[in-house]
Amino acid sequence: MTYRVCFVCTGNICRSPMAESVFRTRVAEAGLDGTVEVDSAGTGGWHEGDPADPRTVAVLREHGYGTEHTARQFQASWFSRLDLVIALDEGHLKALRRLAPTEQDAAKVRLLRSYDPAAGDDLDVPDPYYGGMDGFEECLEMVEAASEGLLAAVREQVEGHAG
Repeated sequence: MTYRVCFVCTGNICRSPMAESVFRTRVAEAGLDGTVEVDSAGTGGWHEGDPADPRTVAVLREHGYGTEHTARQFQASWFSRLDLVIALDEGHLKALRRLAPTEQDAAKVRLLRSYDPAAGDDLDVPDPYYGGMDGFEECLEMVEAASEGLLAAVREQVEGHAG
């Protein structure tokens, strides 16, 4: 059984492709790449069909992550095939929960930084789009910090499904 995770931000060119790339790497390192499927989308369709922001690509490359990406808009119909929908900030969380067709689907939506015990009360990953490279570096640090806890949670679900 495949466990499916989708990361969602606003336009699907900065935060969510970064989270997708980092988490896909963590899944592969854990030997779960045949069991866990990772992708991303945006709450809006403004950038549909575009590659990731060049600054996202540069930061990912610099840290050894894959950079293949094409932006797309999240669709409510996807909830039925997804196990976990990871929002990058509170606005995405609310938008996705409103879009969810059922209560069970809404319960699949979680904030990425909720998987980082050191995150404290501020669980948003700030949008780096309108800033400089330092914002993209900060975004990557937040994504990496939360990815360990997310991987542990997904592994627990996958092993639970297998048993």
